[in-house]
Amino acid sequence: MKIGELRHRVTIQEKVVTVDAYGGEVITWSTVATVWAAVEPLWGREFLEGRRQENEISTRIRIRYREGLTPSMRVVWGFRAFDIESVIERESRRREIWLMCRELVD
Repeated sequence: MKIGELRHRVTIQEKVVTVDAYGGEVITWSTVATVWAAVEPLWGREFLEGRRQENEISTRIRIRYREGLTPSMRVVWGFRAFDIESVIERESRRREIWLMCRELVD
């Protein structure tokens, strides 16, 4: 991986679930790391979800190797949030991680 390809600053977050005073779950996001990445849109599609039109973009986010990343996390880039669908260790050499992500756009 060439250093010049990692030109986007992204934040990796994990979900934190707490219980409020009424017993309801409150979901917040906690920052795990802020790293340099290459954000590469792969494809997009439009579909109807309960009378609403949704847009979905599949994106690959490449970062340097980092342990502890899971599909329950998300990536934030500017005002955009990407749900991680899978974490792929490229070539099993502990150099590069591919985060295969999905972004829903209203």
